[in-house]
Amino acid sequence: MPEHPFLAEKFHIRWSQLVPEKVEVDIEAGILEAQQRIDEICSVPPEQLTYGNTFAALEAATESLSRGWGRLNHLSSVRDNDAQRSALNKMLPKVTAFHASIPLNAKLWATLKSFAESESVKNLDIVSGRFVEETCAEFRDAGADLPAEKKARMAQLQSELAEATKKFGENVLDSVKEWELVVEDEAMLAGLPESARASARADAEAKGLGSPETPCWRFNMQFPSFYPVLQYADSEELRKMVFEGRGSIGRTGKFDNSTLVWKIVELRQEKAELLGFTNFADLNLQRSMVGNGGRALGFIEDLHGRIVDAFQNECRQLENYKAQKTGIETTPLEPWEVSYWAEKQRKEQYDFDDEDLRPYFQVDNVMEGLFGLTSRLFGVTITPRQSVFLEPGASPSEDKIEVWHPEVSFYDLHDSESGELLGSFYADWHPRESKRSGAWMNYLETGLPGNGDKERKPHLGLITGNLTKPIGDQPALLTHSEVETIFHEFGHLLHQLLSDVPVKSLSGVNVPRDWVELPSQIMENFCWDRESLNFFARHHETGESIPEDLFQKMIAARNYLSASATMRQLALGKLDLELHIQPGAYLDRDLDEVDQEILKNYKALLASPTPTIARQFNHLFDSPGGYAAGYYSYKWSEVLDADAFTRFRAEGVLNPDTGRAFRDQILSKGNSRPVDELYRDFMGRDPELQPLLERNGLA
Repeated sequence: MPEHPFLAEKFHIRWSQLVPEKVEVDIEAGILEAQQRIDEICSVPPEQLTYGNTFAALEAATESLSRGWGRLNHLSSVRDNDAQRSALNKMLPKVTAFHASIPLNAKLWATLKSFAESESVKNLDIVSGRFVEETCAEFRDAGADLPAEKKARMAQLQSELAEATKKFGENVLDSVKEWELVVEDEAMLAGLPESARASARADAEAKGLGSPETPCWRFNMQFPSFYPVLQYADSEELRKMVFEGRGSIGRTGKFDNSTLVWKIVELRQEKAELLGFTNFADLNLQRSMVGNGGRALGFIEDLHGRIVDAFQNECRQLENYKAQKTGIETTPLEPWEVSYWAEKQRKEQYDFDDEDLRPYFQVDNVMEGLFGLTSRLFGVTITPRQSVFLEPGASPSEDKIEVWHPEVSFYDLHDSESGELLGSFYADWHPRESKRSGAWMNYLETGLPGNGDKERKPHLGLITGNLTKPIGDQPALLTHSEVETIFHEFGHLLHQLLSDVPVKSLSGVNVPRDWVELPSQIMENFCWDRESLNFFARHHETGESIPEDLFQKMIAARNYLSASATMRQLALGKLDLELHIQPGAYLDRDLDEVDQEILKNYKALLASPTPTIARQFNHLFDSPGGYAAGYYSYKWSEVLDADAFTRFRAEGVLNPDTGRAFRDQILSKGNSRPVDELYRDFMGRDPELQPLLERNGLA
């Protein structure tokens, strides 16, 4: 559809042509095409049903619409503006209603079931047969077997959920964008690293604030800006203002998400009950590794029981440390004191400061080293491509690769042996006001392996973050935690680009929620190994690797407050599951009160109460599904990655044979087989918890 840029099949997307004025006509065209294709499936006579004209045709039916809608939602995340937002919100009810109508189409469902129950299914290959099973399960979960009046309500529910979750995400983005703190008294910056000061001053200058004679410093709610204040600033007043600013996101005025949280939870519960489930967690987790909400909650509570004593001991130690240093009696800390005193204690115990590592983590060097490590392990070659940014609405350049912002880079990924282009990807690492917070991976095109005379179709993906920005002529120097973020998101990207599944719906990251984090989290392990660090941790001026004494300090400090870090993840999972398992116990109550009740033994006792994260918890509430009832999967996947990495350690952390086995048995398989089988293929057994406890110093 060349006249519809959002739907265009061209692999190198013409981002300059994706303008708000094209949204309505393009998405309408995508819906029309998809409906026509679905009508064709419905018209196939029963005696002529085949896999090709039923399930395979259904997968292809919505491809153009999904392409356009995916591009639009991606731009909403990285280049938000009023006209584009208005266009998206205008089409959101139509797109939601259309997608909801597919499984509720009685004729379509009858056609699919007729083939699924026929003898022909027995002759399908394993992957196609799994696609039939998964599709039928998804249809039932969307209400395909409901009576007519309940189908109508299901369609309405889907629409209401889409609108409520979209508004939730907008409120978070807008409240982050609105908040700022401008400091004019340099004395308030005492304790802040020079990197944080320089970044805050550059931010102020970019806003036209201050002057060389009277400089000022601007802080915002992007992580690289606000977190160093909480961690290093000696001024309690400054830390308190920033902490309270963080707590205001999604909480105040027109951006208050309180009622939206309850609305979303209530709609999800109603959806579950319509489908015969006790709660949304059971509905959402039925085809996950854990199986249901009760087992997920049991996993969280079991791990909580194993570490709660260590967690409480860490809290007491930090209170005692502050008392010792200040000469006052031991009392609970204020919430804006925790990171500050934790950092001071870490420096004293381990003689280690994260800032000492920054010079070794220049972002371009990290990426180059990551590519070298990936090439060695997984048999791929990654090549940067020349790209160009064109203003929206400008004339496109036919011979150049466009990007959506000048800071975005583009890369190709080839198989080292065959030379085949397996996929390409964009990388967008720095914060902007028009970009949502956090870090994520996504895909824009799902490729297919070659088959006979058909050439391979490459994947197209992206990785995005909000990492430390370059300042003036100085390169972006990252914290070790930010390096882990790059490796994490790149693991997700590899899961997509190395997928070799002939059915797109089962490809790449289209896997159970509690499996999807394994490829990303296993990559974080390479950020802690001496041999792998040498691939990318080089001083940006001298080229030297991290000195051995600094490396040993980093390793020694790795498990500092490990129980507290683990407890934070468990608390997020606990809050998520409780809201989606027994919402009736909490609905329409004060969110902060509910948070305190649910997490009574999961949070440190502090001098002042802290607002719940729920109002800004995008993972749970900025999309109809997302990580709802699935946030436990981060910790679940840590069990998997810690256990699976024991094979890398046993056989050589950078052993190409081990890497190739991980690529062949996990990364390339998507959801083409049950994921517990894939794990056993790689490890030869089921996962074990002990390696995680040992890695975190909690055994």
